[in-house]
Amino acid sequence: MVATAKRRGGLRHTQRLVPAPFWKKLALWLACASAVAILLSIAVSQILLALALAALLLSGLPLRWPRIAIPLALFLGWTLVALAFSPDPRFGLPSVRKMVVVYWMLLIVYSSVRTIAEAKWLVLAWIAVGTITAGRGLFQFAADVAGARAAHTDFYHFYIADRIRGFMSHWMTFSGEELYILLLVAAFPLFAPDIGKWRWLWVPCALIVGISLILSNTRSVWIAAIVAGFYLLWEWRKWAAAAMPVLLALGLLAAPAAIQERALSLVWPHGGTDSNGHRIIVWRTGWQMIKAHPMLGVGPEEIRKKAVFDAYLPADIHYPLPDGDYQHLHSIYIHYAAECGVPPALFLTAALLMALLDFRRALGALPPGRSDRRFLLQAGIATVIGTMVSGIAEKNLGDSEVLTMFLAIMCLGYLAVKPSDEQGVSLTG
Repeated sequence: MVATAKRRGGLRHTQRLVPAPFWKKLALWLACASAVAILLSIAVSQILLALALAALLLSGLPLRWPRIAIPLALFLGWTLVALAFSPDPRFGLPSVRKMVVVYWMLLIVYSSVRTIAEAKWLVLAWIAVGTITAGRGLFQFAADVAGARAAHTDFYHFYIADRIRGFMSHWMTFSGEELYILLLVAAFPLFAPDIGKWRWLWVPCALIVGISLILSNTRSVWIAAIVAGFYLLWEWRKWAAAAMPVLLALGLLAAPAAIQERALSLVWPHGGTDSNGHRIIVWRTGWQMIKAHPMLGVGPEEIRKKAVFDAYLPADIHYPLPDGDYQHLHSIYIHYAAECGVPPALFLTAALLMALLDFRRALGALPPGRSDRRFLLQAGIATVIGTMVSGIAEKNLGDSEVLTMFLAIMCLGYLAVKPSDEQGVSLTG
């Protein structure tokens, strides 16, 4: 009894030294820092994520999951089953483990960020840091232009194999993250209530992020930005959406030759330099995998093995293949169906559609006019649209950095669906 009393007294003494509000604030700051740091370093982001989880557990806050966690849990669960039946489970284990770690972002951000004001500050921090990374990309582009001139070579072919990437290791990661920054920047002046005092921040950020995304030469992200941007303009003023194609056409006419070439390569590719033929090949090969293994796929990460890929290569395709990355199938819908089976691909698609429907339903319940909730919901919808469109031609959610940011934005959208302490799935009562 005495020992128990001493332990309880020690616990109360510790709680007095470090009160619960401290842990709540610490969990919030660490969760936001992790979400923002993903624009700079995945290692730093995940260290902060682990610290945020520890602070969250010490804070006493209820542990909550947004509704999108249900189909995503089914997606992860089926992926683990596919791993268990894979011909080489040890080969696929590291990537699956990494994926599971990233999905903790749903719990940590949704449990730690509890007010609309906190969510808005997180968005502003994203925009600020995203602008810095975009600015770094502009300097990289200038260096590439100088490098092409020094090498006396054609800039298009010089640049296409090594484009701007900000602080990331690959241009696809950079452009995927900057797509989300651009959509947040675009949604803010259209739907947020207090844009006047932020105009000094919004205008330069929009210009820097927009230009960097254009110079990234990432066509799938260009198309995603256009479709999601059209949606935002349509929701704001329909005449603005109707004017968008005209402005895009004029912009393309005024664009540098390298940008025009890249846009036209969608229909007139530069032989093997552009990835048009490469993508057709990986999609057709993925379809052969799906037909052969519709329920469990060929196994997580098995596609990366050349022998596995070649085993499903259609008979009418022969080496040498066009230039490109053949370690994944450049489509979230085809890749996950081929790798882990059709069910997880359906669960992932269901998660995206669920978020769209939940956010649209919440918009319908809002009073007319600008509000921070409307801004977060519209930004969330645009993010899902951009992800679904770019995911047709790229395995965007297979990139840990892009996935991390996507999940965090979804948390803010679900916070705006029902901004109260009762939202989400509580694990602690």
